[in-house]
Amino acid sequence: ADTGLARLIRRFTMKKTFVTKAQLDEITKQYPTPFHIYDEKGIRENARKLKQAFAWNPGFKEYFAVKATPNPFILTILKEEGCGVDCSSYTELMLSEALDYSGHDIMFSSNDTPPEDFIKAKQMNAIINLDDFTHIDFLEKTAGIPETICCRYNPGGIFETANGIMDNPGDAKYGFTKQQMIDGFKLLMKKGAKTFGIHSFLASNTVSNEYYPVLAGILFELAAELREKTGANIKFINLSGGIGVPYRPEEEANDILAIGEGVRKAYEEILVPAGMGDVAIYTELGRFMLAPYGHLVAKAIHEKHIYKEYIGLDASAVDLMRPAMYGAYHHITVMGKEDAPCDHKYDITGSLCENNDKFAIDRMLPKIDIGDLLVIHDTGAHGYAMGYNYNGKLKSAELLLKEDGTVQLIRRAETPRDYFATFDFCDILKKMKHENQ
Repeated sequence: ADTGLARLIRRFTMKKTFVTKAQLDEITKQYPTPFHIYDEKGIRENARKLKQAFAWNPGFKEYFAVKATPNPFILTILKEEGCGVDCSSYTELMLSEALDYSGHDIMFSSNDTPPEDFIKAKQMNAIINLDDFTHIDFLEKTAGIPETICCRYNPGGIFETANGIMDNPGDAKYGFTKQQMIDGFKLLMKKGAKTFGIHSFLASNTVSNEYYPVLAGILFELAAELREKTGANIKFINLSGGIGVPYRPEEEANDILAIGEGVRKAYEEILVPAGMGDVAIYTELGRFMLAPYGHLVAKAIHEKHIYKEYIGLDASAVDLMRPAMYGAYHHITVMGKEDAPCDHKYDITGSLCENNDKFAIDRMLPKIDIGDLLVIHDTGAHGYAMGYNYNGKLKSAELLLKEDGTVQLIRRAETPRDYFATFDFCDILKKMKHENQ
């Protein structure tokens, strides 16, 4: 029986979708599943709230991590909201350039960087964020040392806050040690650098208001020490990403206003007394900016009854790799059955020839029937972007739910022609009949 207690429990263990079943029924008449859909209204409101949280810092700027959602329509929305871009590769720089991002609206943060990437970033006058001490000479030989340069810091060891261990920077491949930061700033100044930035990323997907303020304190102390020991003119500190989202419905979302206030307190306690009250704060968020504002919409096309109960979707890990790659949790809503009891245990699967191609394992959901639409939540960042073509599977379309309620295609679904496009140099596939030309 669906008791009042069961309804109350369900209320606190569910996530709400930003599209209704009626909307999806109309959308799927034109755009077949699977597809990713993004919420323009939510994206804009979130960007404005972030800006509000750091309004106390006149130089504040968010550099959206392009790797999270590399779609020009999404990047244009964020540009209109005053965001820059964080690029990590040549093609991300090309995408940003096509959207008229230029100069210091671009952070170039990469590692194991090919020479052509540094050359492109330097040509665009992007802020180059060096990942390693040896990259100083490498950059000088390939592209030259710019007047403004940033270095990425790795403090090593275990990163802890009052809430416990958050991550293990000592095992991460990124960044300079403290002594390398000191030596690096001195060397860069000798090579012509005039203004500096500091960057660090110590933990991923934190659901804690404490992370940014603690990280800020570490970097502010480092900035004061670097200025004292090197005389460097430090103009900005980039807190990078790491602010996460509550993938599970029982998790509490970060309060970005409280986070901004925590960073402000650290700023006033450390940087202002050190005479560094003009330092700009940058962020480099991807997941926080986009993840909650994307859904993967798929259809139940098969059911299987063996040792477990399976529901097979028309989507797969090609469309969302995180569950297969990390065992990551993504909430699932069966559209039209939001108030039905979750009294069926399923593995929700895709069609890849891999047993880890599962969106959920032993998930309690309402009874699912063939043809039901399922919404997989929080796919707006590191969703479509991490897709691939294993088993010859083709990547899905991306749609934008606009503020006025209309839907816009912002990336078409791949076709077989796209899959075979890299054989255009030869005649091996000349006789193949391409579908959807």
